[in-house]
Amino acid sequence: VQLQASGGGLVQPGGSLRVSCAASRSTLDRYAIGWFRQAPGKEREEISCISSVDGKTYYVDSVKGRFTISRDNAKNTVHLQMDSLKPEDTAVYYCAASNSVYARTPGEYVYWGQGTQVTVSS
Repeated sequence: VQLQASGGGLVQPGGSLRVSCAASRSTLDRYAIGWFRQAPGKEREEISCISSVDGKTYYVDSVKGRFTISRDNAKNTVHLQMDSLKPEDTAVYYCAASNSVYARTPGEYVYWGQGTQVTVSS
C-alpha cells in the first residue's frame, strides 16, 4: 500500500488543521493506521492510532481532547483533525499502516507515507 499524507500548513496558535492520509493499491480499512510526528531535534512519536476492527483509538496525552482521528472508508482516507493547536505541535506529521489490529509501537507499522509539515506560529 502507498500512503500519501496531506493537509499540513501554517496556522496560528488556537487554530485548526486537518491532515489526511490517503492510500493507493489497497484499502485502508484492513490496516490499523497511526499518525506520528517528528519535531526538529526530537524523536518521532506516535500521537494517535485507530484500530482496523472496532474503531478503537489511542491518543498521546499531549493531544488528548484536541486531536481526533477518523476513517472515511468511502474515500479510503484517514483524517487527523487537529484543534486548539499549540506551537509545540509544530512538526512533520506522518501516517503509517500496520497489519496489526491495533498498533502502538513503531515497529508494528509496515507502510509509511511521506511527511506533511505542520507549523503553528503567530
